[in-house]
Amino acid sequence: MKLLSLKKVKDGKYLKNYELTYLNKKGKEKVYEIVSRHEIADEKELGNHISGVSIVAYCEDKLLLLKEFRMGVNRYVYNLCAGMIEAGESIEECIQRELYEETGLHLKKVLQILPPSFSAIAISDIKTQIAFVEAEGAFEDHTSDNELIEAKFYSREEVRELLETEEFSSRAQMAAYSFVTQPKVD
Repeated sequence: MKLLSLKKVKDGKYLKNYELTYLNKKGKEKVYEIVSRHEIADEKELGNHISGVSIVAYCEDKLLLLKEFRMGVNRYVYNLCAGMIEAGESIEECIQRELYEETGLHLKKVLQILPPSFSAIAISDIKTQIAFVEAEGAFEDHTSDNELIEAKFYSREEVRELLETEEFSSRAQMAAYSFVTQPKVD
C-alpha cells in the first residue's frame, strides 16, 4: 500500500473531510475517505494529533456510565464521559472539566492514563486517550442545550444487565464488560 495523494474535500465546523489516494497491493488506485478534527497538510500528519479523552470513572465499586442521546444514530446509547482537549489544556484539566460539565462530578484521583489510541480507525485519524479515574460529588446537569445526558454510577449487576439489554458505544461496552468480569476496583 502506498499513499499517492491527500486532498481536503470539505471543511466543516468540527470535522474536515479528506480523500486519500492509494496504490493498493495489486498496483491499482483506491480512493479512501476519512474525517479529521485537524487540518492535515501532508501525510506525515495523519494520526499524529491527540483530540480528546474518554473517562472510565469509578466511585467505590460502581462504574460511571452516561445514557445520552446521540444525534448521529438518533437514539440513546450508553457511553463514557468524554470530550475534546481545549487549546492549552492538559489531559488532567480536560478530565476535570469534562467530568464536571457532563456529570457535575469532581475528579478525586487519576488511576491511570493510557497512551493515545485511534477512536474510529476505519473512518478517521482521530486519537484520544483513555483515563481511569475515581470521581466524587453529586450529579448536576451542566451540559449545553445540544446535549441530553443522564449520568449514573452502576453496580456490577446493573452493568451486567445493561450489557444484555442496551446499546453502547464500543469503548463504553468494553469498559463495562471489563468492569463486570474483573476483580473489584480498590
